Amino acid sequence: HCWQRAKGIEGQVILLVGEPGIGKSRITVAVLEEIANEQRTHLCYFCSPHHSGSALYPIIRQLERAAEMSPDDDTSTKLDKLETLLAATSSAAEDCSLVSDLLSLPSSGRFPTFDLSPQQRKSRTLQALVRQLEALAGREPVVMIFEDVHWIDPTSLELLDRTVERIRMLPVLLVVTFRPEFTPPWSGQPHVSMMTLGRLGQRDGVALVEHVLGQQDLPAEAIQGIVERTDGVPLYLEEFTKAVAEMCAEGDHAQSTASSASLGIPATLHASLMARLDRLGAAKNVAQIAAVIGREFSHDLLAAVAPYAATELRAFIDQLTSSGMVFRRGTAADSLYLFKHALVQDAAYNTLLRRPRQQLHGKIARTLEELFPGRAAREPEVLAHHFAKAGQAARAIDYWLIAGKQAAQRSANLEAIDHFSRGLKALEALPLGSEKDWKELALQTALGTALISVHGYAASQTGAAYARARILCQKFGDAAALHATLSGEFVYHFVRGDRAMMRRLTKEARRTAERTGDDAFQLAGHRMDGITAMYDGSFIAASHEFETILSLYDPDRHRPPPVLYIHDPKISALAYLAILKWILGQSDTARGLAIEALRYAEELKQANLTAHVRTYAGAGLHELLGEASAVRRHADAIVALADQHSLHYWRLNGLFLRGWAIAQGASVEEGLAVMRQNLRARSALGVSWYHVRYLCMLATTLQKSGAAESALAVVAEAKDQAACHCEHMWDAEVERIEAEMLEVCARSTVECEARFQSALVTARRQSAKSFELRAALGLAKLWAEHGRGDEARDLLWPLYESFTEGFNTRDLTQARQLLDKLH
Repeated sequence: HCWQRAKGIEGQVILLVGEPGIGKSRITVAVLEEIANEQRTHLCYFCSPHHSGSALYPIIRQLERAAEMSPDDDTSTKLDKLETLLAATSSAAEDCSLVSDLLSLPSSGRFPTFDLSPQQRKSRTLQALVRQLEALAGREPVVMIFEDVHWIDPTSLELLDRTVERIRMLPVLLVVTFRPEFTPPWSGQPHVSMMTLGRLGQRDGVALVEHVLGQQDLPAEAIQGIVERTDGVPLYLEEFTKAVAEMCAEGDHAQSTASSASLGIPATLHASLMARLDRLGAAKNVAQIAAVIGREFSHDLLAAVAPYAATELRAFIDQLTSSGMVFRRGTAADSLYLFKHALVQDAAYNTLLRRPRQQLHGKIARTLEELFPGRAAREPEVLAHHFAKAGQAARAIDYWLIAGKQAAQRSANLEAIDHFSRGLKALEALPLGSEKDWKELALQTALGTALISVHGYAASQTGAAYARARILCQKFGDAAALHATLSGEFVYHFVRGDRAMMRRLTKEARRTAERTGDDAFQLAGHRMDGITAMYDGSFIAASHEFETILSLYDPDRHRPPPVLYIHDPKISALAYLAILKWILGQSDTARGLAIEALRYAEELKQANLTAHVRTYAGAGLHELLGEASAVRRHADAIVALADQHSLHYWRLNGLFLRGWAIAQGASVEEGLAVMRQNLRARSALGVSWYHVRYLCMLATTLQKSGAAESALAVVAEAKDQAACHCEHMWDAEVERIEAEMLEVCARSTVECEARFQSALVTARRQSAKSFELRAALGLAKLWAEHGRGDEARDLLWPLYESFTEGFNTRDLTQARQLLDKLH
C-alpha cells in the first residue's frame, strides 16, 4: 500500500522496530521481492556498530557498491566508475567534486576544486546527496532501505533527517529498521508510519520451522521443542531448525521415531550457532577470522589475513555462503561478504579464545597499514578499533587522534568527540610516563575545540578538557598547545562569569608572551585584557586593546588552521568593537566594524566564528540600535548555522534573539515565550556572559506587554546576576531600565529621578555616551512632564551636541524630537 502511494509522488517512510532477530531485515527483503518486477531504483544502506563514529559510513559504502568499485581499483578507475554513476543523474560539477571528496578520491583535475570551510563542505555535501536522491526519483520511483539505524553515525542521521523531510513530495519509499533502544525523531509526521514487530505465535512458529525443513521430516515433539525454546523469535527459530536438521543429516537419525532429547536440540541460540559452526570443520576458522574483521568483510582483506591458499579459501567461503551464515555480494576477488545477522557474527567471534582473538586483531590492523594504505587513511577509526582489541593501546590512541581530526575537518563534531573520547579511554591502559602525557595533551587539546562546537564555551566538559590540557602544556613547555588551551580555558571561565580565573589566565598569557616573545600570546593577552575590561565596564580600555589587536594582526602568521578556528583574535576584536563603539557613542563606526566582521567571518568560513559575529556584531548591535528586522535576520541565520553544525550554545542565543524580534511586532506573547524558554536553557548551561543584557531585553519586552511589575522582578534578577559575577558592562542600562519601570508602575518621582541620576553618573564614569544619552533622555522626559522643561533642555542639549555621528539612529532621533518640543 505504501509503495503504491509512494509511486504516486506521496513519499512514504516506514519505521520498522523490533528486537534482534525478530525479522526486520527479512521484511525488507520481502518488500524488494514483492516489487522485483516493477520499474524502480533500489538504494540500501547498512549501519555498523564499529562505524557509529564514522561520518556518513553507510552512504559511502552504498556509493561504492553502486559504482561497483573494487578495492583493487586504482584512483583513475574509481573516478571513471564514479563519473559513470553520477552521469546517470546529470550531477553538477560541484556535486561531483563533493562526492569524490567524500569517497576520499583526489579529483586529479576531473572536477573543479572549491575553497570551502569544513562546515561549508559538510553542508554542501549533504545538499548534494539529497539532490542525488531527487534526480533518481525524477527518473523512476525509489526504494530506500536504511538498516540498523541504532548504530547510525550523527552525520548520517542528519542526512536522514533531511531525506525524511524531502521525500514528502518525491516518489520514494523509505524503510528504516532499528532496535527498540533507538528513538526515531520522525514519528508523528503524516507521511511516516511505525511498525513494531512482535514475536511469532505457536502456529506461525511451527509454520516457519516446517518451511526451513522443506522436504526433511522431524517428529512433532522435536518441532514443538524448537518452537518452545526459541520463544517466537524468527532468527532463533531458523537457526535452531537448521542446527537440528544438520545434526539429523549427519547422524542419519530415524526421524519418524526420534525424540526431542535424542535429536539433541541446543538449549540456546548461542549453542545452536556454535553447533553449526563446529560442523563447518576447517571453514569455522575462516568464519572466525571474518568475524574479527567485522560484520561486513572483503575478500581481499580476508585473503591477506587467513592462512589459506586461494583455492582452499574460496572453497571455505563457498561453504559459509551455502550454509546461509554469510551472504556474498559481487564475484571472485571483488566480493564483499556480510554475516547474515550481527548475532551470527557475534557467535563466530566469541568462539575464539582471548589470545588468538587479540593476535587476529593485531594482524588485521598491520595488514591494513601495510597492504591497504588507502583504506587505512580513509578509515583510521577501524585501525584504532583493531589495535585497541589487540591490546596495543598506544597504536590505537594514535589512530583515534587521526580519526578525530579527520572528523573535525569534515565538521563531523559529534563523531570527532567520540573518537577523541575513545582515545582518552584507551590511555588508561598505558603506563605512567611522558608518552602517555604527550598523547593525552594532543587528545585534550583537540577535544576542547570539538566540545566548544557542540556543547558551547560554558559546558563543564569543555572546561575540564582545557584545564587538563593546560596542566600538561605547562609540564612540557609546549607553547603552541598552551596558546590554544589558554584561549579555550579563558573563554570557558569568561562565559561562565568567573572573574578571578579570567584575571589569572590573562596574567599567565602576558607572562608567557614576555618569556617567549611569541606574538600569538601577545595577541591572546590583548584579547583577554579587552574582554575583561569590557566585562568591567572599562569601555575605552577595552576598545584600545581590541584596536591594538587589529594593528598587530597578520593573517599569514596569526590565523589558526581551520580545524582550530574556535578562537581568532581579529574576529573577537571586530565583533566586540562594534558593540563598544556604539556604547562609546560612535554608531556609524560601529556599523562599519560590523560589516567588516561579517566580511571576515565569510572569509574564514567557520560556522562557530560566523555564529559569534552574527550574535554580537550582527544581532547584538542591531538590538542596541533598535532595529528588530535586522535582529530577526541575523537570529535566523544563527539558528540555521547551529542546526547545520550542531552548535547548541549558539542555537540558544539565536532563538532568544528571534523571540525578541518577534515580540517587537504584534506577537508579543509568542516572542516572550521563546525568550523565556531559551534564557532558561542558557542558565542551565551555566552561561553568564551577556545574560544581563538579555534580562534587560526581557524586562523591556515585558513592559511593552503591560507587565511592568514582572519587568521589575526581571531587573532585580539582572542586578543580582551582575553583582554575583562582578560584571559592570550593563550597570547604567540596568539602572535606567529600572527607573523607567518604576515610572510606569507609578512609583514616587523622587525614586525614579534618583535611578535616572545614578544611571547618568555610571554612564559618565564609564564614558558610555550612548548609555548616558538614554539615561538623560529618560530623565529629561520625566522633568518635562513635571514642568521642568528648562532643566530637561539644559541636560539634553549639550549631550546631543557632543555626538559627531549616528544622527539617524533611534536614540538621537528621539532626543532631537524632544529638544524640538522643549524649545
